[in-house]
Amino acid sequence: MKLKTVEGKELDLSDEVFAKEYNEALVHQAVVSYRAAARAGTKAQKSRSDVSGGGSKPWRQKGTGRARAGTTRGPIWRKGGVTFAARPRDYSKKLNKKMYRAAMRSIFSELVRSESLIVVEGFDIKEPKTKLMLAELDKLNTRNALLVDNEKDRNVELSVRNIPCCDLLEVSALNPVSLIAHDKVVMTSTAVEKVQEWLS
Repeated sequence: MKLKTVEGKELDLSDEVFAKEYNEALVHQAVVSYRAAARAGTKAQKSRSDVSGGGSKPWRQKGTGRARAGTTRGPIWRKGGVTFAARPRDYSKKLNKKMYRAAMRSIFSELVRSESLIVVEGFDIKEPKTKLMLAELDKLNTRNALLVDNEKDRNVELSVRNIPCCDLLEVSALNPVSLIAHDKVVMTSTAVEKVQEWLS
């Protein structure tokens, strides 16, 4: 298939990568897997065995008129442990490499179909100015965009960071969540070639 850049140059795109059917279930699975892997899972509390103290029995078993107690660090005691204490856990969900790539192909194909993928020869930002970046985005009729380049340009990176709904990523950092979170995806022609190599 053919796709024109903003400058008018024609690119040959692989049907295998940019003309697949949209598989909503697979894309959903990839998004859930990606977001789950980002969860820290570091929450932890102390159970009765983790809190300090409570080594000896506070009073004898019988004859005091009080309830039996073996430790002062049980959950019903002040300074005692938590009943069902939280433990660090891993939230990640396994997704095969083959499935992940198929999901990415599905997303890129849908971006092409919905005309949400814009290809440019490069980002022409000579100095780090937000105003220059906004002018470039206005030419493309969008301010809610994901910019994708083969390698991060420092000027572009600094120009983008103050724009609320705009992000810059390298091809190596592309992920399903970022691709579907923006109205438009603006890629350089070299980034498109790199994606094509990766997903072919």
